[in-house]
Order: sequence, then C-alpha cells, then structure tokens
Amino acid sequence: MSVVSEHISASVADGVGHVTLDRPQALNALSYEMIRELTDVFDAWRDDSEVGLVVIDGAGERGFCAGGDIRELYGYATNGNAHEARAFFRAEYRLDAAIARYPKPVVAIMDGITMGGGIGLAGHASIRIVTERSRVAMPETRIGFTPDVGGSWLLAKAPGELGVHLALNSRTMDAADALHAGFADAFVPSENLPHLLQALAERADPGSPAEIVMLFDETPGPSALALARDWVDACYSAPTVHGIIERLRAFADGRADASASAFPKHPLDPAASAYAAAAADELETLSPTALTVTLESVRRARTLPRLEDALEQEFRLVSWFIEQHDLREGIRAQVIDKDRSPRWNPSTLAGVDPELAARVIDAQVHDPVWPAAGAPAHPSADFDSVEA
Repeated sequence: MSVVSEHISASVADGVGHVTLDRPQALNALSYEMIRELTDVFDAWRDDSEVGLVVIDGAGERGFCAGGDIRELYGYATNGNAHEARAFFRAEYRLDAAIARYPKPVVAIMDGITMGGGIGLAGHASIRIVTERSRVAMPETRIGFTPDVGGSWLLAKAPGELGVHLALNSRTMDAADALHAGFADAFVPSENLPHLLQALAERADPGSPAEIVMLFDETPGPSALALARDWVDACYSAPTVHGIIERLRAFADGRADASASAFPKHPLDPAASAYAAAAADELETLSPTALTVTLESVRRARTLPRLEDALEQEFRLVSWFIEQHDLREGIRAQVIDKDRSPRWNPSTLAGVDPELAARVIDAQVHDPVWPAAGAPAHPSADFDSVEA
C-alpha cells in the first residue's frame, strides 16, 4: 500500500481504491492535514478509470475513527484562532458531502470505535459495514458541543425519536443498534473482512459491491435500541429538553402525568425504568446550551431536503460554539483535566435563552461551507475558494 502521508495510506489494485486512516495511536482521529489529504485522494480517484470502487477503513483493531482531533480544535479555540477552526470544519464538511455524492461506490468499514468525524466519513458512504467490535456514536454533547459532520441529518432519519435520544445522550450503538438506527447497512464479522476485501477485488458474480457485501452479511442479534423504541418515543417527543427529562423521570417512577397517555401500556420493565432514570440523570449533568441547541438542530434537520443543507445548518451552530466560553471549558474539563467536574455556563436549562438555537441557526454570520447558494456538483470542488 502506497503512503500518502504519515497518517493516510492509499493504493489502487484490481480496480479498488483502498484508503486507510493510519493513526492508530490516536484511534485514527482526524487532523486538518488528514482531511485535506483524504480530499485529494477522493478527488484524484473520481475520474480515474483504474478505480471502480473505493474502500475506506482504519488501521489497528480498536477503531475506524474516533472523530476529529479534539486537541487540535481545542488549540485553535484557546489560541483565539476561531478562523482556523472554521476552516477545519468547512474542509471536513465538504469531504463528507463529497463521499455522499461520490460517483463510484464507497464501502466504509466501521470496525471498532466510529464516532463524530468518523461518522462523517463512513455514515454517508454508499455501503456502510459494521462488525461485532463496532461502537458507533455522535458523542458531542458530552463535551458541550452539538452533533455535526451531517450527524444531525442521520439522526433526524432514525426511527421515531431514537435520533433525538442518541443525540442528546450521546448513546453508543453496537452493530445491531447502528443497523436499526440507519447508520449502517450490513453486519460482517471482523474475521470475514479480509475475505470481503478479496471478493470486492475479484468482483465475481454477483458483480455489484452491494451484492458482494450481502454475501457476507449476517444478523448481529437484537437491537436494544429497537426494544426501547416505545418509551423513547414517548419521552423524547416532549417539546423541550426539560420536558424530556420530566417524562423520563415519570416513566422511570411509573407515575402518571400529562404525558402518561403516550407511555407504553405494557407492565413496566425494570431494565427500561433503570435506563430511563439513568438517561435523565445524564442529561442533567450535560451542557444545557449544547442540549438545547442539539434538540433544535436534529428536529430542524427533519425538514431539510439535502445533506448539504444540514451541513450548512450545523456549520452555523459550530461557528457559534467555537467562539463560546462554555465549549472551551467543557473540552478543558473532560479532555485536559479529567479529575475536575465540568463547569458549564449557564448551569441550568432555565438559564438558556429559548430562542438561542433558532437565532444561531438562522443567522449567516460567517462565510458558508460552499461560497454560492447550494452545493456544487462536486462538493469537494472549490476547496480553497472559501476564505480559510
């Protein structure tokens, strides 16, 4: 396999372009440099007649990609370089959109940890594979942030209110959950991945990549997320985060309240009750601002016609977040100093301006992800034309 750089490897053989994130010591977290190099690789293969399909995976057995390089982004924020942070996100979002609209099949192998920016790369691919080791999540609210990289688009399309639950609580999905929520298409045991790659290279009958993957697709077992659908829908359909917490408490306690008619009619499951209580407890420890904005972002994404529209919406939120004090404090508390409790400002949901999310989403303060209205035919085009 040829080496593009220290952290990206790429090769072409038998009509397959194979690109690997090669930073296993950091769970293949994406740096700004890696994003630009991946963009170059996908652009080079777009019209390359030697490449019929693309496979993207991660080095090591621990994960495909743990997300964006938080320490790099934290450095931009603490150094007052929000300008550079915005350039990072613009580049990342264009790459994600390019993968979603790629003219050739893209097979993403989400073996191991796949979170945040890893979802941006794999979650929009045409064929998304999980294994028994997959751990899939959009964990941004845990650091006082909001799901991005088109995560709001995927979450908005999850069944019922599962996407809201996944977004607010940063819940981690296993393979069965990821399939049920629409974040993956096939389950392939990790021991069979080398055989799958060989079959994709040989492309014996049946010949399409999707058909070949189906030959290796197995059933991972029941999805705990699917089994929780009834009470999740009842609780997370509340109009506000405060209302969601109230419903979770009522459901966990078996109490009747204004929302009781929406609660499941079957006898209370002790495991469901315990999980609902834990979910409420968790929400009360997270950034009220991040939760409020995330709820609005996912619900608005349900009304958007295109992934590119969701990315523009996310970029407005991200542009605002990277300039806020509470985001920097959240990252410092959980990444730099793990022994200190997070310090959020404001400290309660009541302290969040109820119009904040709508105001930030609707305001075009900075240059957008794409310089003209609407995304270009090739979303990675004009990479340097927006002020970086």
